[in-house]
Amino acid sequence: MDRMPVKTHKIRCYPNAEMRTVIAELMDYNRFCWNQGLTTWNDMYEASLIMDDKKLRPSERKVRNELVLDKADWQYQRSPRVLQTAIHRLHQAWRNFFNPNMPDAHKPKFHSKRDPKQSFTTDRATVRGKFLRLDRPRESKHHFTDIKLAEGLRFSGAIKTVTIIKHGNKFYASINVSVADTPRPAFYESWDIGGIDLNVGHISWNGGEVSTFTPQMAFLHQRVKVYQKRLARKRRENPKHFRSKNYQQTQTKLSQTYQKINALQNDLIHKFSHRITKVFAVLCLEGLDVRGMQMAKNKVKNLQRSLFRRLRTAIEYKAAWQHQHVVIADRFFPSTQRCSNCGFIKTADSYGGKMTLRGDSIYHQHDVYRCYECGLVMNRDENAVQNLIAYAAGLPPEWEIVH
Repeated sequence: MDRMPVKTHKIRCYPNAEMRTVIAELMDYNRFCWNQGLTTWNDMYEASLIMDDKKLRPSERKVRNELVLDKADWQYQRSPRVLQTAIHRLHQAWRNFFNPNMPDAHKPKFHSKRDPKQSFTTDRATVRGKFLRLDRPRESKHHFTDIKLAEGLRFSGAIKTVTIIKHGNKFYASINVSVADTPRPAFYESWDIGGIDLNVGHISWNGGEVSTFTPQMAFLHQRVKVYQKRLARKRRENPKHFRSKNYQQTQTKLSQTYQKINALQNDLIHKFSHRITKVFAVLCLEGLDVRGMQMAKNKVKNLQRSLFRRLRTAIEYKAAWQHQHVVIADRFFPSTQRCSNCGFIKTADSYGGKMTLRGDSIYHQHDVYRCYECGLVMNRDENAVQNLIAYAAGLPPEWEIVH
């Protein structure tokens, strides 16, 4: 039997003063359980190495039972589901760390109360309309009330988990819902294959162009620069006692500006990925070596603002919901150098040289691709999009020949 897909809806919530206190306590408790679980996990693993007994190695069940047996009296005033979910996430973190298919997974670390993001997870919360209700332990001394949500839940199904997240002074609820599997649409609005060419500042596809760095984002990034300069000046002028009230206010403004930038980026990513997965049956993206590209110090900021990885992740999981195919072109596929008409590939030794950020060696035009074999002249990004479509469809045999 196939597993039902799980979709997540992140909604802003507005708890009252009493529920803010409850949420703060549960976030502290979640951090406490994670750190205690990680300490117990490490102790069990070291004991298994010393005793040379694999049966002593830690597991989710062993660590959870150890923490439950050592519960203090005050812990019974907190939701027991927070402890359960914290140890489950710790177990998943260790699995990801040892998974060879996830080379970027880091070793679990201890959480700090100074972390900018604080959260906790429970699997007993319920949603009724635009209100969220948390599970209340019997010995709690707080008066639990429903938490107002900014909107109703978009997905219908069984609620798996609810994670309350605090960003700055705002609260959000990430609700995981197990939904029914939707069949693949019988037809699509337009082309069957969509090519997506990722660039610094914009995204080109065979349906138009989307800017990833809008004037509003440029203004917010300029404000970030101003706030960072102010904070740096205060640290230089008073290195021992620089955390004044003005410093804290400027730090708050910086955090709020980053939140606005992140909200604009998420809005752009989800709107574009939703739109393009509704139109095409097959999607083709470039497999860029973003980490290698970020080695150039003068390109790091622009690459980070271009949202390459986040956009690819959103397209992949939304396409999986609708049983669509996502083709990732090889990072060495010359989508920029290849002519979409005749298949000629520009090289350093060919006439005109390779296409660079300044165009070729004859016409220094970044946005124009000129083929000196068939005479094609077209937009550089449109040419790359057509090459990606051909890559997803299967290149003709004669295109495999490097001229």
